[in-house]
Amino acid sequence: MSSRTRRHLTLANVRQQVVGINARVPIFGGKRIRYVNLDNAATTPILKPVLQQVEDFLPWYAGVHRSTGHKSLVSTTVYDEAREAIAKFFGAHPDHNIVIFGKNTTEVINLLARRLCLSQGDIILGTMMEHHSNDLPWRQVAKVMRINVDREGRLDLHDLEQKLTMHHRRIKLVTISGASNVTGWINDIHYIASLAHSYGIPIMVDGAQLAAHRAINLLDPKDPRHIDFLAVSGHKLYAPFGTGVLVGPRHLFEKGGPALVGGGTVKLVTLSQTSWTNPPFKEEAGSPNVVGAVALAAALKILDELDLGEIAHHEQSLTDYALQHLGKVRGLKVYGSTRPGDPNRLGVISFALLGYHHALVAAILAFHAGIGVRSGCFCAQPYLHYLLALDTKDMVRLQKELALGDTQHLPGLVRISFGMYNNTKELHRLVGALHEITSRPSNYWQDKLIWNEKLGCYMPKDQRLNPVPFSLHE
Repeated sequence: MSSRTRRHLTLANVRQQVVGINARVPIFGGKRIRYVNLDNAATTPILKPVLQQVEDFLPWYAGVHRSTGHKSLVSTTVYDEAREAIAKFFGAHPDHNIVIFGKNTTEVINLLARRLCLSQGDIILGTMMEHHSNDLPWRQVAKVMRINVDREGRLDLHDLEQKLTMHHRRIKLVTISGASNVTGWINDIHYIASLAHSYGIPIMVDGAQLAAHRAINLLDPKDPRHIDFLAVSGHKLYAPFGTGVLVGPRHLFEKGGPALVGGGTVKLVTLSQTSWTNPPFKEEAGSPNVVGAVALAAALKILDELDLGEIAHHEQSLTDYALQHLGKVRGLKVYGSTRPGDPNRLGVISFALLGYHHALVAAILAFHAGIGVRSGCFCAQPYLHYLLALDTKDMVRLQKELALGDTQHLPGLVRISFGMYNNTKELHRLVGALHEITSRPSNYWQDKLIWNEKLGCYMPKDQRLNPVPFSLHE
């Protein structure tokens, strides 16, 4: 596959390689200003070199592993190369591990949950901080027990040790997020792996939030600190097209049938019998997302070139800068660590602003300052409920409101999250906007915004602020 010559990437120039970095959006008063994206924990933007690699590949795009046509052979080769590149990036052992592609982290965790052949008497040991995608799939196949967190939302390792000691005979898997998408806490995955392995229990790491910010090495399978299963998503790794990856031991997927069945999963089918093909292909029913695999492999190559250690250092400086200046905003409370230079947290900062609904703050930042953030519970509701100290009465009230179709009063926080391309100039705009918000009563802003029940957020009353710059109907 050909590749055009591109400028050598560094952290100093990578910002200009972000697709859409100069996009301008409408704000109050009819002006348009450059958009600031501080919602990288949800989805990272696309990098131009990744887009270029995809464009170079598309003329050769065809079906893989199903044809002897020249384009198909090229596509098959590139698809297999992408799988190898992804395995290498995460330190997967070529004789032990396989890489399975799916739509996203959610899908591949569901796949693993179905492939472990668990029963309701078995225990999956998770944590209170998990994203729904690493909690709900396990509820369907076994009993879920959760490691506690402290008041700052940090994992309680003493509680982990106690639960392993008491229940290790029934625990079939320890599953844990590499880092929280709410508080940014980074978990010591290799230490936790060594604890789990001391009881003969494998570990699964949801690396979706961690992989773009810290190096993840699965380690040799003989190392007691090794990671048995890793799940990540391309859309959080500067790659588009919705690709998820599960890395795990080959032997597990050699046994039994696949979680999903259909084309590509079989060697032979008769009217009464089925002979399954070998993993990883057995677990990838249907035509695969070849373009997504190419994009992810290209993005990981760039992260490797830039050096995740350098990325971590840059994002740590942004985090320290943000925490220092957010602490000066009246009525603002950060959830999670506020200690400068804390190596155990990512650039994910969730906060509340006293007297202002979280969704209102997010809308003001969008339509007053052109800043994209997220508000709500970030698909980690039990964790948010704990951090916000909600009790049973609060839950009953919320359930009644939801039954009536009222979503306006759902609890939540405002979240900002950094990528490797963000800078202090953008954070200066954020902090300035927050000072402006608190300088006026909330009803001043509510006169400009209205709750949209369908979208579940506040939108401007002035419809001129809602133009659609891109539409499939044009």
